[in-house]
Amino acid sequence: MITVRPSKERGQNREDWLETHHTFSFHNYYDPQHMGYSDLRVINEDTVAANRGFGMHPHEDMEIVTFVTEGELEHQDTMGNKDVIGPYQLQRMTAGRGIRHSEVNPSRENPVHLFQIWIYPEENSLEPGYEIKDFADAAKNRLTLLASPDGEENAAKLHQNARLYLGRYTAGSNETVELNPERHTWLQVIKGSMNINGASVNTGDGVAIEKEKVITLHAEEDSEFLLFDLN
Repeated sequence: MITVRPSKERGQNREDWLETHHTFSFHNYYDPQHMGYSDLRVINEDTVAANRGFGMHPHEDMEIVTFVTEGELEHQDTMGNKDVIGPYQLQRMTAGRGIRHSEVNPSRENPVHLFQIWIYPEENSLEPGYEIKDFADAAKNRLTLLASPDGEENAAKLHQNARLYLGRYTAGSNETVELNPERHTWLQVIKGSMNINGASVNTGDGVAIEKEKVITLHAEEDSEFLLFDLN
């Protein structure tokens, strides 16, 4: 079963420094029909203006994944980490029993575009943790593993039975992906236009995939997406 969540139906928040699209309920956007999907709780697509950002704030008991597609994002936290995350770099932060962090666009001119993802951990009160992985050279026309429970293939490590992939497909390319029909799959289009088992999807669309053994992807133009394999 393929269910498309069109980009235009997402929650939206616009401020003078921030534009956000909420796939699932978050902050001032509440939709009881879209509270998450399996262990996936949040997908926020953010564009942050130059020299602006989120001040120091707390989190706990969540796996927080930040994936930058354009620009740079400066991160600081109470574990002592301070890094700048660039395009196609992924940061995984285990909030665990409690952490505070800030996220600021350090550029004086250019915005930063990113996806922030929250996944419920397999257990609460974990030791806080942090890592950055670089996928700028991810191959095209195949899936690249970004995060998994074991962190294999140079992926980040998630404290949950979930896997996150990046797809980068050139116009006209095709791919058949085998799935476990007993699990849940979510596909979030970063950009482009694709056909998935006969359903057309475009930039910003989300796709819930259930009880499917395979999906056939056809890129109608150069396209990128995030694919989640979930409980």
